[in-house]
Amino acid sequence: MIAHVVMMRLAPGHDTGELAAVMEGLGQVMGRLSGALGFEHGVNRDYENLSPGWDAGFICRFTDAAALATYAADPEHRALSQRLLALCAGGLAGLMVIDLDV
Repeated sequence: MIAHVVMMRLAPGHDTGELAAVMEGLGQVMGRLSGALGFEHGVNRDYENLSPGWDAGFICRFTDAAALATYAADPEHRALSQRLLALCAGGLAGLMVIDLDV
């Protein structure tokens, strides 16, 4: 299984309604793709104080790397990604993406 972990540094004053809409859209994409196992998102509480500045994130779970590749290439996912980048401080610099083979 692949856990696709995305952390976000959100721009000051970002549109919280737009962020919610993007998260909802990503959940819908995950709901219709074969090999997509789950989607969770939320605010980073940083209880151990090890990730300051990373405001929020989400986790997508996939059966395998091929399912992740299908998600990455999906046109709706790509459009939502562009909307997400507009909410992040510095665009792409405001994202950290980790793919774990679990």
